[in-house]
Amino acid sequence: MTIRVIIVDDQSMVRAGFAALLNAQSDIDVVGEAPDGREGVQVSRSTHPDVVLMDVRMPEMDGLAATQELLDPPPGVVHRPKVLMLTTFDVDDYVYAALRAGASGFLLKDAPPADLIAAVRVIAAGEALLAPTVTKRLIADFAKTRPAQRKKHSPLLKSLTPRESEVLELIARGLSNQEIAEKLVLAEQTVKTHIGRVLAKLGLRDRAQAVIFAYESGLVSPGEQ
Repeated sequence: MTIRVIIVDDQSMVRAGFAALLNAQSDIDVVGEAPDGREGVQVSRSTHPDVVLMDVRMPEMDGLAATQELLDPPPGVVHRPKVLMLTTFDVDDYVYAALRAGASGFLLKDAPPADLIAAVRVIAAGEALLAPTVTKRLIADFAKTRPAQRKKHSPLLKSLTPRESEVLELIARGLSNQEIAEKLVLAEQTVKTHIGRVLAKLGLRDRAQAVIFAYESGLVSPGEQ
């Protein structure tokens, strides 16, 4: 299956470079580009991409506002693409907000080309891009710098079985499905089933929001290994 992608970035050279790289892959097709978030939303709704590469800081409408529009569309709009945020900063409040809004992850613009290609494939497959060390550090910083927003042991945690709580903890610590399966001595498909149930019970969109929920609810504390 071909992964349909649009690129939203205010720098034309960045758009051209990313487009050339992704179009060179047999399973990826760049179907549109936009120089700002407002036009990016329009292009997304006309082309129905699987993944949107979204710059964080842009004129007219920034990446956060555009992500919110794409993932919480008005009545009658059913298409909700996966959003991969692109940033030149390794710590950025916009990134935290974007993850909470439902973005599936983020990538630094100076990441190696292979990482961008892999990120598009990972997000298109329904996973969140939370494995890189920089991402885990950002989420830990999020929890440290926003203690007032954290709720000690959210009542929603009671809806989870002990195994589901365990899986959620391991997700928050940055483990992949395969690593969770090995640690708990489970089949990887069983882990995916547990994750699906956790997301459904907690009303979360994806793995990215699950990580933030785990920190904010007090299930996991910064610095825990």
